Amino acid sequence: MNQVFPQPPRMIRLIVMIVAVLLMGGLMGTSGAVAESDQKADAIPAEDYALYDQVVTSKFLTSATRLVVIERMTRLRLSPDEEGPATIEAIQEQEYFDGELPPDLIREFREVNRQASRLEGRFHFGVGYRFATGDRIEEPEVSLAWPATVARARPIHAPPGLDRLAFSRVARSLRNDHALMYVEALRPDGTGAGFLVWCRRQGRSWALFDTEVVWTIQPQIEPEEGPLLAP
Repeated sequence: MNQVFPQPPRMIRLIVMIVAVLLMGGLMGTSGAVAESDQKADAIPAEDYALYDQVVTSKFLTSATRLVVIERMTRLRLSPDEEGPATIEAIQEQEYFDGELPPDLIREFREVNRQASRLEGRFHFGVGYRFATGDRIEEPEVSLAWPATVARARPIHAPPGLDRLAFSRVARSLRNDHALMYVEALRPDGTGAGFLVWCRRQGRSWALFDTEVVWTIQPQIEPEEGPLLAP
């Protein structure tokens, strides 16, 4: 014999539906907040751009520099030969800076450079700059537009003396008294170099403490051909 259960009153059904909708909205709000939090965590802080500016100004700018092209996404590797992010073991094995880097600084460098981050137009090193991805150049920054006639996503035509720079994220020690970054400089002739830059805090400011050359590409000089000697 089939037993028939009575239907719950309409008011109870309505309350159950309202509670379900509220719970679903709360879960969606939580996931949205987490996604927004992750996005903010991935954003490069303003104080890191100040260190980028300091490195560019002191290490790369010359009186002939008129424009700098910057890779839009941060570097993860420390050498063109590497395929993935730099590891703690590789950094320790190379003994950069005579092995004197603080261990927590090395760990933080590995941690912040697990994934590439997008650099924004927050540089202030005194000359024009543009972002590029691969061989494509973006529109110039509004505040530093030079020249204004370059179209969107146009292949790069580098004027003489142009440097193309790429940066890693900046790692900071637990006490925020040391900072470490990787900087890569490439020139139109295919030469270039990669550097680790170690900074130390001095009061409220930062000083470039030391620089380690990680790799270099030197120009190839073909030997001059001498006169052919008869046998």
